[in-house]
Amino acid sequence: MGIKRLFVANRGEIAVRIIHACRKLGVEAVVGVSDADRKSMAATMADRAVCIGPAPASESYLKMAAVVMAAKGTGCDAVHPGYGFLSERAAFQRLCAEHGLTFVGPSAMAIESMGDKLNARRTAAELGIPTVPGTDHVKAAQDAVAFGKRAGYPFLFKASAGGGGRGMRVVRSADEVAGAFEGASAEARAAFGDPTLFIERFIERARHVEIQIIADGQGNVVHLGERDCSTQRRHQKLIEEAPSPVITHEMRAGMGEAAVRLAKHVGYANAGTVEFIVDLDTKNFYFLEVNTRIQVEHPVTEMVTGVDLVAEQIKVAGGAALSFQQSDVQTKGHALECRINAEMPERDFMPSPGTLTAWQPPLGAGIRVDSHCYPGYFVPPFYDSMIAKLITYGRDRAEAVATMSGALKNFQVSGIHTTIPFHQAVMAHDDFVHNRVTTRWVEQTFMQQFTRNGA
Repeated sequence: MGIKRLFVANRGEIAVRIIHACRKLGVEAVVGVSDADRKSMAATMADRAVCIGPAPASESYLKMAAVVMAAKGTGCDAVHPGYGFLSERAAFQRLCAEHGLTFVGPSAMAIESMGDKLNARRTAAELGIPTVPGTDHVKAAQDAVAFGKRAGYPFLFKASAGGGGRGMRVVRSADEVAGAFEGASAEARAAFGDPTLFIERFIERARHVEIQIIADGQGNVVHLGERDCSTQRRHQKLIEEAPSPVITHEMRAGMGEAAVRLAKHVGYANAGTVEFIVDLDTKNFYFLEVNTRIQVEHPVTEMVTGVDLVAEQIKVAGGAALSFQQSDVQTKGHALECRINAEMPERDFMPSPGTLTAWQPPLGAGIRVDSHCYPGYFVPPFYDSMIAKLITYGRDRAEAVATMSGALKNFQVSGIHTTIPFHQAVMAHDDFVHNRVTTRWVEQTFMQQFTRNGA
């Protein structure tokens, strides 16, 4: 058994990351590229690159039949979807299976079971895992008004079929219900093709903490500790770190046990993330959702555990058992990740595509850069604006923050605008240094100061 030739069904830094893992394992890598990515780093690095369609993702990276045809046509026996695009499409997993391709990820059944947030909430509750108080499917605005009268405000509308902050609205009074319901359901329909909403109580002072899991097809499930993803804007993660600096040993053990129990219950295999919200006022944690794929922020877990998650994904997809047990997982030190985007933070994070006239990532001990960029590379306007992930490691959090501050200062980019100045300001902010952020800190506190100071 084992995968011999892998089709990389993604682009950007995650495509490069997967190719690196293939090289480590002696697996041939074929990458599918759009017209806009013919000169990408992934296309240059892979053993072979094949065009799967025009620049728009809807005509290339999201076309299931084109991806499968390209994988079969190049003699691949497996497909790695990365994150985003087709990574959480159960139909894509099934199409791969129908054509004899191993999907590097969980089964279609697991994707469907956990991809529907309402179903995932019900399953977690049945297993005795705490969930945020809320409702099932909200059919009309009147249902939400009734919930507000019964349970109080604020609460949160959430899309059942997706994530990433889309289809989400905070409601603080009955007057806001109708507009928020219409806006959230319309956004959910546009983003996921499903307008179904549900309600969760909105936790004012919250931290976003997630557990990394990985499982093989032989019933072994292991968690690799937690990541804290609380520094976010409009529910989009900006900075991640491991371990979380706010949870206790008991909370960590409880979250890890809950994540493993949930994964075993649904027969989960491959990498995934079980997300929780932590109420800083009550010190309680609640299940949020499961992401049935590798996460953008997986490097911070790799840095503190020494586990190559992408290589492990490929091995277990090829039929191997996990190469370690829960007792083997040890975390050491602290890691941070800043998402470097081609955006203008001072202008509401407006995208900034263009040609990189200079590109010199920082070097040094405790610094890792995951990127697909190089001098002269044209950052296209068609896709997500992330151009690099800057990861730093330290013996403790203070050292990781200091290393990140220095790395950001030495990250030389010109030709486009980036979020580097934003991250520099966060690293220097007293609230971040002393760990006083919440999931709403960037919007409530930081951005007002950042723009006022003439970023």
